[in-house]
Amino acid sequence: MNHRPLEGRAAVITGARAYVRAGASVVVCARDVVTLERARAELAALASSGQVVVAVPADVSRPADVARLARVTLDVCPRVHVLVLNAGVYGPMGAVEEVDWEAWTRAIEINVYGSVLPCRAFLPHFKAHRYGKIVQLSGGGATAPLPNISAYATSKAAVVRFIESLAGEVRGAGIDVNAVAPGALNTRLLDELLAAGPDRVGQEFYDRMVRTKQDGGTPLERGASLAVYLASAESDGITGRLLSAVWDPWEDLQAHRADLDASDIYTLRRIVPKDRGRLWGGA
Repeated sequence: MNHRPLEGRAAVITGARAYVRAGASVVVCARDVVTLERARAELAALASSGQVVVAVPADVSRPADVARLARVTLDVCPRVHVLVLNAGVYGPMGAVEEVDWEAWTRAIEINVYGSVLPCRAFLPHFKAHRYGKIVQLSGGGATAPLPNISAYATSKAAVVRFIESLAGEVRGAGIDVNAVAPGALNTRLLDELLAAGPDRVGQEFYDRMVRTKQDGGTPLERGASLAVYLASAESDGITGRLLSAVWDPWEDLQAHRADLDASDIYTLRRIVPKDRGRLWGGA
């Protein structure tokens, strides 16, 4: 087993500990300069000789910031192999007609623009080298309704559909584009949900998040391992998929490439009556 599957690769990423341990050079970005520098120092301490660790303050929902991020990245890492899209916020919580509209639209900007703009910036580089890996962090909002957290749910469904669409655009160009559902993580975002309370996020969802907090949530390493796999040569040719770090047998996906390539497995699709054993409704 290769314990450094990303050795010799360079990645642009907003959360990079697993990538550094896997051998990659990384360019990390975030809006908070102080937090970003702290992360850079921690990552640099993990890096081996020859690995580059650079931090670039950037708001990935702003075109000018993303353009600058791309320029700095390609100056320090003339060959970039991987783009990881991990910027995300929950946005306002509560009934859609009551929440602050500017906060709602800002969540869409961060979660959706923050995925599309970096892709636009780095796709020419990937196409020129006929190789690239784009890894989008998604979440439960992509596959199920989340009442009272509508900005988050809307944006997460949007980025998965964007990833599927982009995968079709670059098919044949050596660029793999996939989304990751890491599971219910015990992070500051979970703390935000709990702080909002059941009146704003709904009692059932709140109770589920309380259990997640008590149980410790999905280990962060599980989602990170899938993100590393999708950035490595082991996943070459697997593209246009939404993969669950917890539930899907992603370690063995190459053995099922023929089934994947010929089907819509691990994608977002409309459910029709016959999918649920009903005879009405047509195709």
